[in-house]
Amino acid sequence: MTRQVISATQIFDGYRFHDGSQLVVDAGKVVAIEPISGDANEHIEGTIVPGFIDLQVNGGGGVLLNNTPTLAGLKTMLAAHREFGTTAMLPTLITDTVDVMAQAADAIADALRHNVTGILGIHFEGPHLSIAKKGAHSEEYIRAISEAEWAIISRQDIGLVKVTIAPENVSLQDIKRMVALGIKVFLGHSNASYQQARAALDAGATGFTHLFNAMSAFTSREPGMVGAALLADDAVCGLIVDGHHVDYASCQLAIKAKPEGKLLLVTDAMSVVGSDIARFSFFDREIIRVGDKLNSTTGELAGSALDMASAVRNTHHHLGQSLAQAVNMASLYPAQYLGLQHRLGQLTPGAQADFIALDDNLLVTRHWVAGH
Repeated sequence: MTRQVISATQIFDGYRFHDGSQLVVDAGKVVAIEPISGDANEHIEGTIVPGFIDLQVNGGGGVLLNNTPTLAGLKTMLAAHREFGTTAMLPTLITDTVDVMAQAADAIADALRHNVTGILGIHFEGPHLSIAKKGAHSEEYIRAISEAEWAIISRQDIGLVKVTIAPENVSLQDIKRMVALGIKVFLGHSNASYQQARAALDAGATGFTHLFNAMSAFTSREPGMVGAALLADDAVCGLIVDGHHVDYASCQLAIKAKPEGKLLLVTDAMSVVGSDIARFSFFDREIIRVGDKLNSTTGELAGSALDMASAVRNTHHHLGQSLAQAVNMASLYPAQYLGLQHRLGQLTPGAQADFIALDDNLLVTRHWVAGH
């Protein structure tokens, strides 16, 4: 690949802003950020920032992973979310049958084998959840872990594996086994007590899926899973900042409670993102979009219509976070959690050239993946 030089009004490298600078890319990697010297291939009126990383993407472009667990489906999801700045993701499978889990794993393996840039692995959100906090997940598929699920989540050809489990329904021994396999264990869709959540963290769980949503609430005499999440400095929390899943004031409280770098923006996006569909089938019901909100015909919120650029805008405008902090919650911090910060989430020499251009309204105008 030829050397590229792209100048911009400003460039954010993940640590600081460079005004009137140019990004030098060669062989798909960042070489340097330097003052504009006049040899740029193109100029961007706006801000260049690292590409976003989403750890919870159920679908996009009209495709839901559960319904289309194929390589083609994954490529459609990627293409849809790249338009909104997401250059890397963990496609997420909602609670389903063992057969669908296996098909999704096969699709991920195909993507990695064919070097589909942007697929980092897979997130199995369930099926080992709490019926009391199932949300939009189908009760008929929620179950105890068996050797069939172990065979899938233990695969070595599906990249990074993240699971969401309810600790009251998965033993500490099984959590330790997952961690020993290198699996990222998140707690969610759970009615666990504070002590149960704390024990799961001590066993090696490292995160919480969509903080505040589908988990036991914080109360005066029982801190619940929310209390455990806010109090655990080492644990990361995914946060859906769409104004529907979590009140903005609650988001601000989480920002005050959690150390910097431990809140990660996620979309929990469904197939509507990047498409014009307004409703779609979901197991035995339908999901209907009204504005920027998704509800199941059974009443509950069912994923989101959120894209990552909107999550960043909302974090900046409604939560009062600096643009740098909002961007990092969608890029550097997820990369750090995954142990990929030397390759993704920042624009420093040697990093993969995944970056996007934002205009003055923080809308994505261009995106590059590995320099393309």
